[in-house]
Amino acid sequence: MRSLNQAVDDYLALRRSLGFKLREYGECLHEFVSFLKKNGSAHITNKLALEYVTRRQDEKSVSWSRRLIIIRGFARYRFGADPKTEIPPVGLLRFRSRRAQPHIYSHDEICRLLQAAMKIQSPHKLQPHTYHCLFGLLAVSGLRLGEAISLQPQDVDWSEGVLTVRGKFGKTRIVPLHPSTLAVLRDYAELRDKIFNGRILPTFLVTSHGTKLEKTNLSRIFRELSLQIGIRKPGVRNGPRLHDFRHRFAVETLLRWYRRGDSVRQRMPVLSTYLGHGNVSGTYWYLSSTPALLAAASKRIEIRWKGAVR
Repeated sequence: MRSLNQAVDDYLALRRSLGFKLREYGECLHEFVSFLKKNGSAHITNKLALEYVTRRQDEKSVSWSRRLIIIRGFARYRFGADPKTEIPPVGLLRFRSRRAQPHIYSHDEICRLLQAAMKIQSPHKLQPHTYHCLFGLLAVSGLRLGEAISLQPQDVDWSEGVLTVRGKFGKTRIVPLHPSTLAVLRDYAELRDKIFNGRILPTFLVTSHGTKLEKTNLSRIFRELSLQIGIRKPGVRNGPRLHDFRHRFAVETLLRWYRRGDSVRQRMPVLSTYLGHGNVSGTYWYLSSTPALLAAASKRIEIRWKGAVR
């Protein structure tokens, strides 16, 4: 069974060299190999793959489907070395992933969130400024959370007013910033450098100890603040997410284009590039039908077809 375990390691190394992070893949695949061994099989079979992913009956079907996708990718890779490998077909588990309903923040909600961030009680002077700066940057730039917290001090070009953003799969892009955003970042950088007295820091935004921000802690702080300002209901599991700032940015950009009379279809590749997407289809995932956007689109249609239909 060593050959299958080695195949898992080789598969993960190959995929990660291409830029995929695959955080949960290793644990899942090595556990699956152990499951095959316990069942006396040296080959991947559809029957055992299905038994493995569904063995925990208390889990939701989305978890089963996710593990089967992981196994299917590995099985395709393994088939080249072991023709007896069975590749679990698409549809073996009848589950359709549902898109989480994004929260499109209003201008007032963002202002209240930023105000609440600055009022955080902390013995460390920098902490409220860090959250204020991060949440504001997410709201106006459309960056992914991971991209924002991974920004390095040298990634901010003060003279040109742009960020160098390292996105998914090792891709880098340039994101221009409004002068007002640049001013907030500059104030933060000056306070940060004063507190740490010129110490070399790993990222632009840092914790009170001068280390990189962690997503788990940020999500906790965000939930507390969103409850405090009333955009999240007590006891409700689902609610506004930090990632929803990215949805808002995409929707607001389209709204501005419609109101200015720009050709949205021609400008969509610009938005895709700005958000760090490889193609326009990835950008459409972030677009939601808001009343303002529908009204702007309807007005454009009325103007376009005025007099053509009687």
